[in-house]
Amino acid sequence: MRNNTSATLALLAAAATVFAVLPLAANAQEQKADQKAPNEQVIVPEVDRRPIKLPKFPSNDFELGTYVGTYATKNFGTSLVYGVRLGYHITEDVFVQAVYGQTKVSDESFRQILPGGIFVNPTEKLAYYNVSAGLNILPGEVFFLKNRAFPSSLYIIGGIGSTNFNAQRRQTFNLGFGAKVYLKDWVSLQVDMRDHIFSLDLLGKRQSTQNLEFTGGLSFYF
Repeated sequence: MRNNTSATLALLAAAATVFAVLPLAANAQEQKADQKAPNEQVIVPEVDRRPIKLPKFPSNDFELGTYVGTYATKNFGTSLVYGVRLGYHITEDVFVQAVYGQTKVSDESFRQILPGGIFVNPTEKLAYYNVSAGLNILPGEVFFLKNRAFPSSLYIIGGIGSTNFNAQRRQTFNLGFGAKVYLKDWVSLQVDMRDHIFSLDLLGKRQSTQNLEFTGGLSFYF
């Protein structure tokens, strides 16, 4: 009788152990399945990928422009000036620019007082070039009529260069400001005002001169 009771108790203990272990084993299997599921690929694609050529959009960092306007040479009046600009936009706000321009300066007013005037010829060519750095400020829009608006910006600029006038070549500083109105992504209308500062010795005394220039033109971006 005692043997039967011991056997029954042992059987019950074994059964209890089995029932306790089964849920743990099931949980372990579920955890393994959850860990493997994200890494398992149910369907393997067999489609060959075709090569795709990405489009190349222009950066429009370079600027090429032409301008015309007036140049007021100190002591010699105002004359027509024209030239070309080449620029590079480092960022949306900062740019560098190289400029070449020329004008014809007359000493007619001096010839009415002094026999022979100041120059050998009645007019002399004044040519200049410079390299400048600019900063775009105050971006905005310019409105035409009611429903048309164009992006615009104001800028300040300054640099150094050289002026060749009446057989004298002088170092020149330029300071100024201007405005741009972008008619398209690749073209803008530009107005510009600058002061060209250099020294001259034409009237028997070397003096620093400030020569104001006001121009307008078109710039193209590529």
